[in-house]
Amino acid sequence: QVQLVESGGGLVQPGGSLRLSCAASRNIFGDYVMGWYRQAPGKQRELVATITPGGNKNYADSVKGRFAISRDNAKNTVYLQMNSLKPKDTAVYYCNGRGLNIYWGQGTQVTVSS
Repeated sequence: QVQLVESGGGLVQPGGSLRLSCAASRNIFGDYVMGWYRQAPGKQRELVATITPGGNKNYADSVKGRFAISRDNAKNTVYLQMNSLKPKDTAVYYCNGRGLNIYWGQGTQVTVSS
């Protein structure tokens, strides 16, 4: 079993930045696609960004050019750098690991508001 723990959410003004972190209880990055998803109130959970074991990155069209996913293998941590935030980015953000099993974190709230 692997635990994923997100942190870094909060309240930020439009145009601001946040960096989310996802700490894994052990390193699975060599075997798992790691990703960030988000769910806004009343909406379905949607994919934000993924990074493969080989380091390939993919982004939802709505965040391309503003968000960046990365990982630190030594720290067993995946990051989501979010810049130029908009009110529509407001959601609970979840870390995900997908491979032989599927793991989810508990989520961290991001609120973009003036």
